[in-house]
Amino acid sequence: MTVEQVGRGNGRGPGRPREERVTRAVLDAVVDLVAERGMSALTMDAVAARAGVSKPAMYRRWSTKQDLIIAAAESRIGPLTVSDMGDFRAELRAVLTARMEAYRQPGVARLLAGVIGASAEAEAEPGAYRAYTARVMSETRHVLERGVARGDVRPDADVGAAATLVAASLVFRMVGEQRMPDEALVESVVDLIGRAVAARP
Repeated sequence: MTVEQVGRGNGRGPGRPREERVTRAVLDAVVDLVAERGMSALTMDAVAARAGVSKPAMYRRWSTKQDLIIAAAESRIGPLTVSDMGDFRAELRAVLTARMEAYRQPGVARLLAGVIGASAEAEAEPGAYRAYTARVMSETRHVLERGVARGDVRPDADVGAAATLVAASLVFRMVGEQRMPDEALVESVVDLIGRAVAARP
């Protein structure tokens, strides 16, 4: 496999299977509620009722609604890894394709719009959202840094700016333009970023 989603720890301890079931039920409930009724319907009471769990069980895992929203987003759009393919364009295409497929999952477009909106609320903790987006963009940065080391990406390329452009292209297409990102957009972004950062012959 070229692209691999990075999962949680696989250790099995006492009660772990039940804990994982509760976690999955809650995060699925968040995505379903947002998809069906929007962020305004997302309360801890509503999530607990949809998931069939107690609120204390939820608060033991996520102390705030913000934590829960970020966890739900990361359950659908989390870190990934791309193996060394010998060409940063091929690796970048793999990252974008994986993200495109994640965004096409039911409810994800509305959830991501909700995450963006929640991050702008007065009581939001900006650091938590910045940490999440850094995790989401980390593999793009890694791909470009690997390209610098390999010699097919310019050593003076602004890796941070390029990673932001890669992520923003899909998100704005989906949230701002209200259209699903597709293979044509992926190829355009690969071409544009490639032209901008490729090492000169």
